[in-house]
Amino acid sequence: MVNKVGGDGMKIERTKNASRNIVFGTLLKLYQVIGPFLMRTAMIYLMGVQYLGLNSLFTSILQVLNLAELGVGSAMIYSMYKPIADDNKTMICALMKLYRTYYRVIGLVIALVGGFLTPFIPRLISGEVPNGINIYVLYLLNLGATVLSYWLFAYKNSILQAFQRTDIVSKATLITSTIQYILQILVLWFFRNYYLYVIVMLITQAVTNIVTAVVADKLYPQFKPKGDIPNKEVKQINQRIKDLFTAKLGAVVIGSADTIVISAFLGLTTLAIYQNYYFILNSICGFITVIFSAITAGIGNSLVTESTEKNYNDFRKFTFIICFILCICCCCFAGLYQPFMRLWVGEKFMLDFSFVILFCILFYCLELAMVWATVKDAAGLWHSDRFRPLIGAIANLLMNVVLVQIIGLYGIILSTVFSYILISMPWLIHNLFKFLYKEPLIKYLKDLGFYILVAVGSTALTISLCRKIVIEGIVELIIKSIVSVSIPLVIECLVYRRKKEFIESVILIKKMLKKG
Repeated sequence: MVNKVGGDGMKIERTKNASRNIVFGTLLKLYQVIGPFLMRTAMIYLMGVQYLGLNSLFTSILQVLNLAELGVGSAMIYSMYKPIADDNKTMICALMKLYRTYYRVIGLVIALVGGFLTPFIPRLISGEVPNGINIYVLYLLNLGATVLSYWLFAYKNSILQAFQRTDIVSKATLITSTIQYILQILVLWFFRNYYLYVIVMLITQAVTNIVTAVVADKLYPQFKPKGDIPNKEVKQINQRIKDLFTAKLGAVVIGSADTIVISAFLGLTTLAIYQNYYFILNSICGFITVIFSAITAGIGNSLVTESTEKNYNDFRKFTFIICFILCICCCCFAGLYQPFMRLWVGEKFMLDFSFVILFCILFYCLELAMVWATVKDAAGLWHSDRFRPLIGAIANLLMNVVLVQIIGLYGIILSTVFSYILISMPWLIHNLFKFLYKEPLIKYLKDLGFYILVAVGSTALTISLCRKIVIEGIVELIIKSIVSVSIPLVIECLVYRRKKEFIESVILIKKMLKKG
């Protein structure tokens, strides 16, 4: 669908842009899975499993420090939707200037707070650290990479995202990531030096930002950071940022608390084993997030220009497509997690199968909530949703600390699942139907319940059939892959073949493939 929202220079083709963004975003995510996978493998066999734990811990600490971002990026991109629709170039330029100022201040705040926290870093590690490692130096290097990401032209990403050209960022990152992974493997292979490994990451971050900025200037030379925004508009933007802070806080706690609590209570080795499993789950989440990222701006544009009825129908269709994908993913997790781990890291670094079931439940909760959060962000419903992430985050953190001391690693996953099912998900879907769609929630929930039942049944059948396959090695993985993909596909196509959302989704996907 072509949606001309202004002059010829401001035309936005939502379907084409979404298709393009999904293609290049998927390629990037594939690289971002293969690259880190090779890194983790090299680090296990060349450096030791504790280094994986260190990597995860520093990442989580810096995610906490990124709270200083406050949701500025989302608020600024949302603020650009209407100026783009109105072909208001002056306002877009002024927003870019404001965005640049905010990010410079944020980088400074992260640097100061991160520096202040330096003496306390060793207290977040239970047990010993690898020999010859200075925790403080490694932490400061990682901190430097984070600060640099804000100071080096990060604001220019806003114009690309608002115009639905995230494919540009994907292409730039694809090239720089390739160089980064090659250099890091060479560093580990020849030097066995973790410091150089981190320095390569820092340099790559800088190069990525610079390349993206140059391309953004070439594509949109008319948009420069200049001009001032009326005080009224600034106040509205600041209000959105305040509303987004709790969402940012919730995301950080959900994403970081598990890692920090495991490190503090169970040690770096347990953290590394857990993170190997979570890495696989998060990688698949990353591929699905490509879809969310690709269509967010299009949803925002549609909410401004299309009828409420059409937007609601699109939402139901969006939910169906994601649930269709999630069913296949859960079956693959159930059938392939353990065989893959056995081949990758060996029995020594494997968890019990019961953890696989918990990861399947966690995955479904995370991605379903992401569907609703994507629509919420596109609609700018942050004020009405401001308390939900905070309450969910507090509940998750408290349950983490309590349950990890009672049932160990099980408590880490269950605390996240409970916080989603009992707090975050019901609250979020209620807000969407109260403030955006004004439609009966019960019909949507009935459809959703049916999708979940299909996923549960498909996963149970997949587990049953995979357990009958007693062959080990790569052959086991291949056979179980065929079973894990075929079972949900056959079941879903049979069950949904006459459903309106299924028929419309097939038509939409064909359209996207044609335009892509």
